[in-house]
Amino acid sequence: MDTAVQTFEPTPEPSPRPSASAPQLRTLLITDLVDSTGLVERLGDAPASDLFRAHDHLVLKLQQQWRGRLIDRSDGMLLLFERPIDGLGFALDYTRGLILLGEERGIELRARIGLHVGEVLTWRNSEEAVSVGAKPVEVEGLAKPMAARLMATARPGQILLSSVAEPLAHRAARELGERGLHLTWKAWGRWRFKGVPEPQHIFEVGEPGIAPLRMPPDTPKAWRDIPLWRRPAMLAAEAALLAGLVLGMWFIARPEPAIAFNQRDWVVVGDLRNLTGQSALDDSLEQAFRISLEQSRHVNVLSDLKARDTLGRMQRAPDTKLDRTIASEIALRDGARAVILPTVAEIGGRVRVSAEVIDPRTQTTVYTETAEGTGVASTLDSIDEVTASLRGKLGEAVKSIEKDSVPLPQVTTKNLDALRAYALAEQAYARSKYDEAERFYARAASLDPNFALAQMGQMRVKYAESDTPAAVVHLRKAQELRDHLPPREALYLDAWAARFDLSASATDRWEELARLYPDYMQAHSNSAMWLVAENRFDEALTYAAAALKSPNVLSGLDYDTSGRAYLALGQYAKAGNSFDNAIARGYDGSLHRRMAVEAAQGNFAGASKLEQRLRNSDRYAYFERVSFAVDSARWKDAVRYARAALQLVGSTTEFDARNFPMQLGVTKWLSGDVAGAQEQTLVAVDRSLKSLGKEFDSDAVDDASIALAASLFALRLGDDSPAKRTLAALEDKHSLMQVQSLKELSIVVRAEMLRREGRPEESVALLRPLLAGDEHYQTRQVLLNAYTDAGDLKRALEQARWLQQKRGFAYTEQMCGFCVQALNVADSNLSVLSEAEIFQALGRHAEAAKALERFDRRWPVESLPDHLRSRRANVAASKVGVL
Repeated sequence: MDTAVQTFEPTPEPSPRPSASAPQLRTLLITDLVDSTGLVERLGDAPASDLFRAHDHLVLKLQQQWRGRLIDRSDGMLLLFERPIDGLGFALDYTRGLILLGEERGIELRARIGLHVGEVLTWRNSEEAVSVGAKPVEVEGLAKPMAARLMATARPGQILLSSVAEPLAHRAARELGERGLHLTWKAWGRWRFKGVPEPQHIFEVGEPGIAPLRMPPDTPKAWRDIPLWRRPAMLAAEAALLAGLVLGMWFIARPEPAIAFNQRDWVVVGDLRNLTGQSALDDSLEQAFRISLEQSRHVNVLSDLKARDTLGRMQRAPDTKLDRTIASEIALRDGARAVILPTVAEIGGRVRVSAEVIDPRTQTTVYTETAEGTGVASTLDSIDEVTASLRGKLGEAVKSIEKDSVPLPQVTTKNLDALRAYALAEQAYARSKYDEAERFYARAASLDPNFALAQMGQMRVKYAESDTPAAVVHLRKAQELRDHLPPREALYLDAWAARFDLSASATDRWEELARLYPDYMQAHSNSAMWLVAENRFDEALTYAAAALKSPNVLSGLDYDTSGRAYLALGQYAKAGNSFDNAIARGYDGSLHRRMAVEAAQGNFAGASKLEQRLRNSDRYAYFERVSFAVDSARWKDAVRYARAALQLVGSTTEFDARNFPMQLGVTKWLSGDVAGAQEQTLVAVDRSLKSLGKEFDSDAVDDASIALAASLFALRLGDDSPAKRTLAALEDKHSLMQVQSLKELSIVVRAEMLRREGRPEESVALLRPLLAGDEHYQTRQVLLNAYTDAGDLKRALEQARWLQQKRGFAYTEQMCGFCVQALNVADSNLSVLSEAEIFQALGRHAEAAKALERFDRRWPVESLPDHLRSRRANVAASKVGVL
């Protein structure tokens, strides 16, 4: 750096390869197929030829997938990649692919793999040289033998990385999706490589069960470097000396404060501003700056891939220059703490490298670090000096930069203010503040008329409020903007549309989206919710857990979904914990479900305390309030709560005006008002069929389910006319009746009609195929009665016990918008009385007496309406006769 030069142009040097390009920073991956010669001997020429063709096909596929450049091949390969994470992705998939190829042929296929990052020279050979066997492209540089040494050191099936490649690949591992979360990283210490003067740190990465994850063996060309201080003869003396030094240093100096940055803080590195006029070095200098900065343990640099993804959501080209403005917006969208803008300039014959730390909110510079040198050779040293200083001072520099709590939602809009409004809407939606959420979604849509997901947000609010017609209006607006969406968001829109249009299974669409985009939390979240609605609770928990791996503003909803699944499965402790987490995150809707957890376990005192916290204005909390009152034999309270819910709905035509009469009918029946129960049941059927009679709309599934559920209850009350009307109305609605829940419910209604006609065996024959693990609660109740009437008391007893064991499911089932919840909870208690009746019929009177005692503890005899008191009296009379 001592000799001054007048220009930035490097001095040309003689070279036997005048066509070689300038040095470039690249990722090198070298592989070696283990015992390839022995494979030919064992397999024979023809099978071996087939194997190597399949191998070549695998390499070509992975090369295209991970954007690699194949330079050389024989028994092994040399590939170049732009980024270490691409090389690692290739290595992992190549290792898996070899295992599959070997399993297909009954042999073991493994490769040794080395991965390194460094500068290389590349040049193209002449056509004449290629025609006589030369490679099209040559690669040279110190990085090449380093990668080769790593490969040669590796065990079969092992991927070894250099100390340069490992931190870059490790930080970007999340780009590999869920697989990247499960990788195992091992540090194998310092090693000496023959021909390399300095010791090297090497690392291993791999998938458990596939990678060796063992220390590489020493070889004549590579061996572990054990420092002098670690040799046994020195340890005792070193320990004493170290203790003395530590004690002495304690009085001399204090440790410097830790850097303020931590693992949750990210920075965006803008594009290098090269003011020298020599643009040929832009890529190399930019990569060098990024790699040097990434060596810090405290700073996470947003990857190029992530920045391009954010540019896509900004509706900008992927090669958009990351200047101060664009980089700042990326930082705001992704929740990064600061922007770092590097610059190279030539001033007075010297080359200056500088880096500004920028507050993305104000785009003002809060700190600048510079270093100077002479000539192009000084640039990399200056970059190291600048980034080293940044790594030490960045914490102090960002104290004045306000930290965003969370990144902005990752949705597509070119308007940053629209995105901010959308973020506020998502926060309000997560807290069930639907009026506030709708205002912010509407604001976002007005700021960006092409913001399709702002329309979808308004749709979700209306759907949550059970105002389906209004929800469909916003859905259609979003569909008109579909061409403005990237593929992932377009599929998100299609999955929601499937819920309303019956064009496909909405659950299938959500699961497909989750498989296509494993890191897309909304797909996992909605898959879980739809699976809960279909009574597929174990599957729902898998998706809910995936959604919660990356907590976000809507994680309260995912905890609520988990809680409902656990409650249905009878895992009450986990259900309570999930609902508590949802409540802590502001999702008030979980409070009444938390009450159901206590009620389902029979802890009525705990449920009563939680009930006191419920808002009287929350109409949906009345489902659990009514059911809890039914469960605890408080019939007057149950009727009062059911009426209060209907009053909140008023005289509207919305879904709840057709849903809530059903639970009022159930409470009237249990309080002894059978005529009033019949009246409310007819209201539910009439309103649903009237709505269903219109031209098909998106409420059709809910209307049909309410009509069928209310018809089933009417049969219990002795009236079969609603069932006949409902089945006739649905007869010509073929596409609607392909919905699995409606198909099952219509079969249950027909089975109950057969039973009441004195044909219980036919009823059983219809019902038994429905027991697939996702059946309705009422399917089991009707089957209990059918088995009893058919005289198959052993199987009837099995159904009675199933109904008692599934009390959490009774509270959880979502069929017809929870319209059967109160009836399910009633039947979970009545099944105990059914058990007593079955024991009585079997002549097992002592067991009948015990069952009757359990029933009396749940519903005391003085609380029972006449029709239930007479049922109980029959069992009690038998008990007295025995005594």
